[in-house]
Amino acid sequence: MIHIEELTKRYGSLTVLDRFSLDVAEAEAVALWGPNGAGKTTVVRCILGLAGYEGTVHVGGLDAASRGKAVRSHIGYVAQELSFYDDMAVVDVLDFSASLRRIDTGRVDELIDTFRLGDHRRKRIAELSGGLKQRLALASALIPDPPILLLDEPTSSLDAHSREEAIELFEHLRDEGRTILLTTHHMEEMGMLVDRVVAMESGRIVTECAPAELADQLGLRVWLHILLDADSTAKARAALAADGFDARLNAAGIVVEVPAQRKGEALKVLYRAGVEIEDLEVWS
Repeated sequence: MIHIEELTKRYGSLTVLDRFSLDVAEAEAVALWGPNGAGKTTVVRCILGLAGYEGTVHVGGLDAASRGKAVRSHIGYVAQELSFYDDMAVVDVLDFSASLRRIDTGRVDELIDTFRLGDHRRKRIAELSGGLKQRLALASALIPDPPILLLDEPTSSLDAHSREEAIELFEHLRDEGRTILLTTHHMEEMGMLVDRVVAMESGRIVTECAPAELADQLGLRVWLHILLDADSTAKARAALAADGFDARLNAAGIVVEVPAQRKGEALKVLYRAGVEIEDLEVWS
């Protein structure tokens, strides 16, 4: 569905994408993962035909460079920075989007129902939470019922609850059989959302693998910030040390640096030792 070959993008002397090649099959969900500046968003802009480039980008057999408008008609796009007119109501945004595409407004009612926006249809954009704006952006992108979705950092600005809701919606869209390409730097989302991860750094592909294999392949590490009562700290450190984990004290508990794929093992050690955890944060 998406074919990219030797994609190169330069801004003056700066090479943002360096001979990037990728194929995304129909109904496949793929994540472009990497730090800010890795080139993820630039790949998306090239697919949309919004940036000049060297190399080849085909979407549904159409050349993105010469047939950008036709390519975009096959794609639902949600940008990282959502942009709406704050004074417009939810239903007006969707009606306007449908009218631009000459699509019957019955599609608007269908999407309002799908994305659970019925109780908010008359609210102004300025009154919406981040999670509701994300739902609205997805509904707007899906008005023409596109076979392909491009999602640029779709959960980066959401709180934990809104992120869970968004992931649930993305899973629904994936299960509908759409082709999905998303960018993210949140490793924990990918196992729930995609079939394959393409890790990027400095405009190049570092590795491609299943989500569960990424942490091991890249040697990724995270920090567990474990909040304990004062009486449990020594017991927790001793139990972790006996299992090969190094725990440091901080003001509220302990911090443990672990390979990303071993988060659960560290917590099991504390559970077996009878240590009661008051709270937990994962830092990456």
